Amino acid sequence: METTTTTNNESSAPHAKHPQVWVSGPIIVGAGPSGLAVAASLRLHSIPSIILEKADTIAPLWRHRTYDRLCLHLPKPLCELPHLPFPSHFPNYPSKQHFLSYLLCYAQLFSLRPHFCHTVTDARYDPSHSVWRVTTTDSAQFGDPIEFISRWLVVATGENAEPIVPELAGIEAFVEGKKAVHSSDYKTGGDYRGKKVLVIGCGNSGMEVCLDLCEHGAMPFMSVRSGVHILPREMFGMSTYVLAMKLLKWLPVRIVDRFLLMVAKRMIGDTEKYGLKRPKVGPIELKNTTGRTPVLDVGTLANIKNGRINIVPEVESLTSKGAKFVDGREMDFDSLVFATGYRSNVPSWLKDSDFFTEDGKPKAPFPSGWKGENGLYVVGFTGKGLLGTGSDAVNIAQDIARKWKNTSEDKNFIIYTHPS
Repeated sequence: METTTTTNNESSAPHAKHPQVWVSGPIIVGAGPSGLAVAASLRLHSIPSIILEKADTIAPLWRHRTYDRLCLHLPKPLCELPHLPFPSHFPNYPSKQHFLSYLLCYAQLFSLRPHFCHTVTDARYDPSHSVWRVTTTDSAQFGDPIEFISRWLVVATGENAEPIVPELAGIEAFVEGKKAVHSSDYKTGGDYRGKKVLVIGCGNSGMEVCLDLCEHGAMPFMSVRSGVHILPREMFGMSTYVLAMKLLKWLPVRIVDRFLLMVAKRMIGDTEKYGLKRPKVGPIELKNTTGRTPVLDVGTLANIKNGRINIVPEVESLTSKGAKFVDGREMDFDSLVFATGYRSNVPSWLKDSDFFTEDGKPKAPFPSGWKGENGLYVVGFTGKGLLGTGSDAVNIAQDIARKWKNTSEDKNFIIYTHPS
């Protein structure tokens, strides 16, 4: 192990009432791709770290809270973590299982062994000792809280830590006799065969859930509240994302947006005639200003055009039989899927820090949102996907490495090996 435990002596923590663990390197909260990327990058600098993960496995969101048919929406070169490319035999758009196997190999290659079932309940900076104090509870053992102490704290829980479920009138009446789940609990359309299913949300998840339902013999209805940009996944034989990034090196955002929308209309037609209005702001500008990602079509639109997937308005309320929409129509449904996204959970445990907004995102925009004060670092909050995660991870490791050379162990701590 690369951590050591201290006794509760007065010089180290006069008010401690539970076991303490001194971590000579950074504390990383979260064992998803972001946390693993930072830990691996630190290891290449010979810097130890500890990863605290509330679940019992690495990448729990990917393993337990994604649907079976999920594939990466961007080509694999844009989704690799630092220092390890995807295997050459993987498809260009790796599946969920491909990505999970890649993450397991990544953890093994860099000898990353997170502390599982450690839920961080409180993290705050202690200016009197110039350290971060991170308190966890062990959900597996139900033991006493443990306080981990380090000069550096890396927040790697990401933008998608907790599902968002909107509060809809009538939800109690609906769930009494019908099934309602968030997309994080949806696995396969095979569970809904022959059922009328209302999917609330028209982002990438909502679109793909509808496609999966359709392919398994269900009857999906997608509720659309606001405009959505739908783009082909590829244009001119390359990823639409890659094409956009190349164009942005030479052209302003609005010109690139205009070009993408012109090509999209030629390739997939006018989406507005099917009830999918486009926002007035272009797809890239909208992403940059609001974080709303355009939909990269993987086959859903064809099923909307042929009527196998139906578009309905925003839901006003739910009923015991189904839903009432803002246009006054009412329809019966057998099940409901909330494809309404996720939020950060950082505000619930990171205390006394003004680095994050109330909704748990860094106040500083990309590419400056990876570093705070007093040894606080953030990874996986760029809104730029795994590519942004990799960039943040490398920056964090390099910054800590520069400071690592000038630090020495705190002699006030009484040290013995902390068990794995």
